Amino acid sequence: MIKKDYYEVLQIQRGAEVVEVKKAYRRMAMEYHPDRNPGDKEAEELFKEASEAYEVLSDPQKRQIYDQYGHQGLEGTGFSGFSGVNDIFSSFGDIFEDFFGGFGDVGFGFGHGGRKRPVRGGDLRHSLTIEFEEAVFGVQKEIDIRKDVNCETCEGTGLEPGTSRSTCQMCGGTGQISHRQGFFMIQSACAHCQGQGSTVSHPCKACRGHGRVQKNKKLQVKVPAGVEDGMRLV
Repeated sequence: MIKKDYYEVLQIQRGAEVVEVKKAYRRMAMEYHPDRNPGDKEAEELFKEASEAYEVLSDPQKRQIYDQYGHQGLEGTGFSGFSGVNDIFSSFGDIFEDFFGGFGDVGFGFGHGGRKRPVRGGDLRHSLTIEFEEAVFGVQKEIDIRKDVNCETCEGTGLEPGTSRSTCQMCGGTGQISHRQGFFMIQSACAHCQGQGSTVSHPCKACRGHGRVQKNKKLQVKVPAGVEDGMRLV
């Protein structure tokens, strides 16, 4: 089967910054995720195509090979894409956690079909004091919690709106630094840009470049009848 051009799959221009690649993949992953399209084989194939395109275009080395030699060049390195959806979830669990906060805010996850869940974030803990009668008969309480969410101003990119990442001056945009060790040339991830090939010159003022902010959220908590002092509800 003839593979589509990865840039066309993600609907981005050649030369697009890594942040644009991420935003494009996030949009397509949200739209074609199998949990949002149960039983839809076409959506599953589009999800796999987008994931394969992201795997290549977000990696400086794979992208450089692809830009020069196309799909055949990648095959020469042993890259053959993903064998299935489970393979994507196993490889991209941390990426989905970063994109969607564990999918908790968008209504789907990895809870069925044997798929791997993303790395779990930290638990939220809240102490609640109730009256004696409420403990005896049960009660529903509204509580306020603070949690990290994607910054609305920059959509989680950490960039000031209207700006883009700058090519890393340390590695020239490759994300890799080469240095000689004896007779060998050793490549390692650029420490200045963390291997991304670009840096944030104008961080988002709202989140100070972190891409995440804390927000208050109200939750309805049902306390069952018969709870005792010090009991923990999960």
